[in-house]
Amino acid sequence: MQSKNSILDSLYAAADAVYRDFSLKIIPTVNVKKIIGVRTPVLRAMARNMAKSGVYKDFIHKFPHKYFEENQLHAFMISGFRDFDSAVRAVDEFLVCVDNWATCDQMSPKVFAKNADKLLPYIKKWLRAKHVYTVRFAVLCLMRYYMDANFDTKYADMVLGIKSDEYYVNMMRAWYFATAAAKHFDLVYPYFERLDSWTRARAIQKAIESYRVLPEHKVKLRALRGKL
Repeated sequence: MQSKNSILDSLYAAADAVYRDFSLKIIPTVNVKKIIGVRTPVLRAMARNMAKSGVYKDFIHKFPHKYFEENQLHAFMISGFRDFDSAVRAVDEFLVCVDNWATCDQMSPKVFAKNADKLLPYIKKWLRAKHVYTVRFAVLCLMRYYMDANFDTKYADMVLGIKSDEYYVNMMRAWYFATAAAKHFDLVYPYFERLDSWTRARAIQKAIESYRVLPEHKVKLRALRGKL
């Protein structure tokens, strides 16, 4: 069985100083002493190997972790779970330890996509949380798993109803509405008028920059931006 120390040894052996410096710039919420500098493909490969060997069974029950890369390993291993109940329980337990957008956004259990009905009660609970990245993850789930054939404006209502001053929450809200504008413009356009001004500005900008939003819809959003 691979120990915690041997996992850290493997992480340090894969450290890339240039990538560490880059990570420090784009993930400012993590303490500089807690980023080793291991590239994402290497971490994903490590997580797969740990899952195959069974090491994950010990690793994911020993947290909070000290290093950003350990949290990334944790998120990637959970993402590979094939049983919904195991995956959602592991996510629910781990979310309170997430301290950055990268770990939040890269945690993506594939089994959630096939169990949208069972996932929804958890999303509603996560939306009520005070923890920034728990709320961000809830909105991310609404964007990932409830945006296509099963889209409903009741989900947009959930995102609209979030009241937060947190940058990483509101940026995810903006991302949600920009994505919805590409897929359900007529349904979600009225929401742009109802968003708080900060989130609306970023949502419009993201939508205008997206190649998936139709040109005529971008014209309408630009007009709204100039009017409000």
